[in-house]
Amino acid sequence: MAICCERGGIHVEKNFLAITTFAILLFVAFLIFYNGNKPLNGNDIESIEKVITLEGFEDSSIEILEIKDFDEIRVVAFLSNNNPGYIQFEKNEDGNYIKNFVEVKNDATLGSFSPTIPVLLLVTNYENEIAEMQVTINGETLEQNFTPNDATVAWIDLPKDVSDKYTFRNYKYFDKDGTLIKEFN
Repeated sequence: MAICCERGGIHVEKNFLAITTFAILLFVAFLIFYNGNKPLNGNDIESIEKVITLEGFEDSSIEILEIKDFDEIRVVAFLSNNNPGYIQFEKNEDGNYIKNFVEVKNDATLGSFSPTIPVLLLVTNYENEIAEMQVTINGETLEQNFTPNDATVAWIDLPKDVSDKYTFRNYKYFDKDGTLIKEFN
């Protein structure tokens, strides 16, 4: 049952079809725009991987090793082409994690990172030969063990300091036999 009435030179059936087509196109355009402009966030592993690749690692293989939340801060340890790295997100008012920092240690088997929270983040890759690390932080010597030739993540709580300033000294790295590999101040 087609509506076909002409009145004053206007064809109602053609106008109805044109308005319906325009409304459908407008709705489709809205859906494309809305879905295409969603900000990437750190809410899940898939989104985290996309954010990392957009940060200059688009041609890299990304392996998420660990995700850890500290109140409003999310820290993600990962490997980029087997290079240790981390990305940090901060929760916004909508509850989404928005990227605020990313770092990768190229050509390293162990990456040492200092996120904006009071921890020392250590990330090793599959080529790592270091089995133990010692570091002096604000006069206190801390030790961390690793499994050689395995991708691992370690979180070292930093010693309490009223000024939130930390001094790292006397790094020592040992192999699985306890032999000193490298040392620097």
